[in-house]
Amino acid sequence: MELIQISIKLVIGFFILFLLIRIIGHKLIDQFTPFHFISAVVLSELLGNAIYEETVPIYYILFTIFIWGSLLFLLEYIAQKSLILRGRFEGKPSMVIHNGQIDFNELKKSRMNLNQLQSLLRQSEIFSIREVAYALIELNGSISVLKKSQYQKTTQEDFNMPPQPVYLPITLIKDGELIQKHLKDINKDERWLKGQLIAQNITKVDDVLFAEWLENDGLFVIPYESFQPH
Repeated sequence: MELIQISIKLVIGFFILFLLIRIIGHKLIDQFTPFHFISAVVLSELLGNAIYEETVPIYYILFTIFIWGSLLFLLEYIAQKSLILRGRFEGKPSMVIHNGQIDFNELKKSRMNLNQLQSLLRQSEIFSIREVAYALIELNGSISVLKKSQYQKTTQEDFNMPPQPVYLPITLIKDGELIQKHLKDINKDERWLKGQLIAQNITKVDDVLFAEWLENDGLFVIPYESFQPH
């Protein structure tokens, strides 16, 4: 008898969830924000507890999923109708790179560090921050990137150019700290680095948010105070 009751609850829960996903599922999948993640977890917990708790009657499952699904649907409906409330409910993307410069404040607001930013860029097939004109952290945690014009995708065949060697960018300074190992890897020393920084009107490593060396393009430096919001 217990197995029959669980089976009935599972079948009912399955079809109700199927109906709920058909109604608002595209939003949950396409724009999977932290709110949607938590909503999905809570919904699964409500359904799971209702199915395996013997004292919970079947109509509790219907009532629980109906109320929770209605709240989700209502929230999505309000967000569609009001731009102001949409921004309150869903938030907005964070522009962490603006005109080629890292906005450190926006990076902190997104609870991200430079390692995580570089990882997201590499997943987008961008191995150097110098290639990026604008980068936004989307609500679902992904990154959208607009490259600088000189780095936008072209092929050497378009210009009948011979193949060129490819170099991997090396991070030398991150969050104001010098990475000694990387400096040795490119056969340079601190004296050379200090000269490179002075040439860009920077006197201390502590003043550098990010610095990267690329063999065929030189040293790329972003100071902490380089980004000035408009």
